[in-house]
Amino acid sequence: MSQNAQARALAIGATAALLTVGGIYFGSGQLEHFDPALFWYAIASVLAAFAVGYRFTLWASRPPSRMYFKRALQMLLRSGPKYAAAKAPSAEVEIAKSAAVNFGAQNFIRKRSYFRWIMHLCLSGGCTLAFAVTFPLVFGWIHFGTPLDDAETYQVIAFGITVDTFSIHSVKAFLAFNALNIAAVFVLIGLVMAGYRRLTDAGERAVQTFYEDILPLILIAAVTVTGIALTISYKFFDGLYHGSMVWIHLITVVALIFYIPFGKLFHMFQRSCALAVTAYKKKGGAEAQAKCLVTGEDYAPQRHVDDLKIVLDQLGFNYRYTTEDGQEVHYQDISPKGRRRLIALNQGKALKR
Repeated sequence: MSQNAQARALAIGATAALLTVGGIYFGSGQLEHFDPALFWYAIASVLAAFAVGYRFTLWASRPPSRMYFKRALQMLLRSGPKYAAAKAPSAEVEIAKSAAVNFGAQNFIRKRSYFRWIMHLCLSGGCTLAFAVTFPLVFGWIHFGTPLDDAETYQVIAFGITVDTFSIHSVKAFLAFNALNIAAVFVLIGLVMAGYRRLTDAGERAVQTFYEDILPLILIAAVTVTGIALTISYKFFDGLYHGSMVWIHLITVVALIFYIPFGKLFHMFQRSCALAVTAYKKKGGAEAQAKCLVTGEDYAPQRHVDDLKIVLDQLGFNYRYTTEDGQEVHYQDISPKGRRRLIALNQGKALKR
């Protein structure tokens, strides 16, 4: 890993942390609406922002990832290498469609297994809802107030602006005050399904590791269970052990936040590359196709073949060779069908047939 890549990753990580601090400071009205009781959650979020920025930059700097992001950006900006072709699909449309189908609906998992699809929907949907509620509250971006003359009406104030008002006896109030509990129910369903699959699927048991597959489930379960325990404590047991449970919940949340940049859950950020891949494939499919040097048939978009050559060179792989007539050929200019034909021909020569 080059020093330039390390320095760039450190700079972007520091920038992400500073932006998080700035977001907390200015989003909470210069800390006017920041709850000091949530201080350690905020500190953990700032450190995690640095770690995510640092690791994502290093990962995105790898030749394959960098190529996908580079081409996606060029497609959005209508720049980069041009290939003769019919009108290609809009990159914006393809990225938005991929975000809805693969990120939101997780359709790529549904094609593999309905059980895994429902499991992932519960886990990703519940966690996303929990994050969407927790972080704005922790950062002080959203808080609740009441009019001076009506204690039974709540105002939702975001960044100092009242965006909604509802009665504390309304369905909206019930959903707002129990959003985290609702998210926890979905997460628990997903956890039970994930645990069952890890225990009964022989294929999963054969390749799973504790750090990558079991630990994230334990951390998510710990956060979910302790969060529900807080609600049960103050609603049904007059706050019994509530103070101790607050600290236990804090520890589990901080542990999960710190795990995200360094464990399997980091894939939630890596999935952003899938958006670039979708646009890249659609673009290439509508452009000029490469012809195999052996069969003479189209076998892949010319853009993809050219980019693969660049990435292989950057990775230090030399797939060029010189033919008997002195012509330099790149192995990627030969289709899989052409390669199989060459193997058969060379085997025939070796056997003198």
